[in-house]
Amino acid sequence: FEVGPVFRAEKAATNRHLTEFTGLDFEMQINESYTEALDMTDYFMVRIFDGIKNNFQADLQIISQQYPFEPLQYNSGKNVRLQYPEGLAMLREAGLKNIDGTEIDDYQDLETEQERTLGKLVKDKYNTDFWVLERFPMAVRPFYTMPCADDDKYSNSYDVFMRGQEIMSGAQRVHDVPLLTKQCQDKDVPPADLKAYIDSFRYGAFPHAGGGIGLERVVALYLGLDNVRKTSLFPRDMYRLTP
Repeated sequence: FEVGPVFRAEKAATNRHLTEFTGLDFEMQINESYTEALDMTDYFMVRIFDGIKNNFQADLQIISQQYPFEPLQYNSGKNVRLQYPEGLAMLREAGLKNIDGTEIDDYQDLETEQERTLGKLVKDKYNTDFWVLERFPMAVRPFYTMPCADDDKYSNSYDVFMRGQEIMSGAQRVHDVPLLTKQCQDKDVPPADLKAYIDSFRYGAFPHAGGGIGLERVVALYLGLDNVRKTSLFPRDMYRLTP
């Protein structure tokens, strides 16, 4: 794992994106299933939430005087995990469509407003602000994502959410050279451009999974802030480089 600065050519100019932030990243060997990485995520995120709640009440009260917020709701053990079709079903039952008015497709990615609405639906049904959406369609995930063994239209991938916004995107990574090469070709990524990356797996690699978290976004959502820039002393985005 690592905790360190991230510099990203981020094209999104929204209230939740920065071009410089602190990244919390981990990769781990898995023995049976990518869900072991979700178990680890539950463990360390709950430890973080509990640590803030139990050790920094005075600070939280000071912050809440200027930025009132409701305490984050989460489970102390395993948190809610929805498979992608379950999430789409909840959105359809709520009458949601795509922003252009079309019906939600089984294999599309979720739009930002759909994620936020799903977060509200999960909160109403399960009384939690912290949850996981897993088994995303393979079509909307990168070439290095492991497809599901029982249905290759889906993948061993996941997004972790707080208050209806994604804080971590992760997956089991492909460690098999022939499959990795095929998926590069399927997604129009020239394998020759990634020769060093692909060759590294020829020496053998354990099945592994992980994810990356933006610390500033976690802080913003924990405190219910309306803009991630409020969590950074010198926020950087595509329009701001100084001070």
